[in-house]
Amino acid sequence: MRIAVINEVSASAKNSDVVGAIRASVKNAEILNIGMKNPEERPELTYIHTGYISAIMLNAGLCDFVVGGCGTGQGFLNCVMQFPGVSCGLVQEPTDAWLFSQINGGNCISLMLNKGYGWAADINLTYVFEKLFLDESGRGYPPARAQSQAASRVALKELSERTHRPFTEIIRQTPDTILQVLTKQESFMDVLRQNAGNEIVKIILERANA
Repeated sequence: MRIAVINEVSASAKNSDVVGAIRASVKNAEILNIGMKNPEERPELTYIHTGYISAIMLNAGLCDFVVGGCGTGQGFLNCVMQFPGVSCGLVQEPTDAWLFSQINGGNCISLMLNKGYGWAADINLTYVFEKLFLDESGRGYPPARAQSQAASRVALKELSERTHRPFTEIIRQTPDTILQVLTKQESFMDVLRQNAGNEIVKIILERANA
């Protein structure tokens, strides 16, 4: 499983906690650490930028799951859900993670990495990832609701497809002020360059080199 970790500036100091928790609890995961690693790193990414990077990674098929977040988790959640192909949940503790996996079967979580981030928060993160990837995604809970929940996931995906523009069109119409910041993030761009044949990646690289 390829897991992209994408921290924005206010949560960048927690990057090592997030990566360490995934490594401790998710065996054989390939971690793509492509956001900010510390507060001094530049360019400075806000949740606008990390939400967009997350959507690119998922829509281009460059990762299987995104772990994002911000100070409260709310900003990243709101940004990433503006894009097609993303199903994101706000996760604060292990039960949230397990229920999101089982009921929603999503491909992205938003973590609260400043508010309430206190004693043993790193331990909580480890337990979050243990429960998030413990069981096969989308099995449903409680079992009697599994069929209805599966139908709702399909309906939501279809609704998202109807209410969003194609992702390639979104990229082409994105303001330079946003795209220029994304394309200065070297760890993100390294992943794109390794996948230069991807249709979505091609458009980003063309705009970056224009």
